[in-house]
Amino acid sequence: MSFATRDGSAWIPEYLTVIDGETCIGCGRCYKVCSRDVMHLHGVDDEGEILGKVIEGEDDDFDGELNRMIMVVDNSGACIGCGACARVCPKNCQTHVAADRIAA
Repeated sequence: MSFATRDGSAWIPEYLTVIDGETCIGCGRCYKVCSRDVMHLHGVDDEGEILGKVIEGEDDDFDGELNRMIMVVDNSGACIGCGACARVCPKNCQTHVAADRIAA
């Protein structure tokens, strides 16, 4: 595979594949800079189980089970590999894989 910018410079996008739920603090910075809707905030219970997507504007505590919130990559196919999310993450909890290393 060959990738290039508009001026022909070589460039290999690095796609977001996963966010480490143990390290993520759920700050939402990555979500705010992502124009592609790649990740969303999810609730987590005391045992570390993901409860589900947090719906914006709703005050859902998942029946009292909510312990904390984390970002989850739930639409990885939409990632264009721009790297904006990695640049704003204060915890460096994201894994990005070069486009030429991802199986089609």
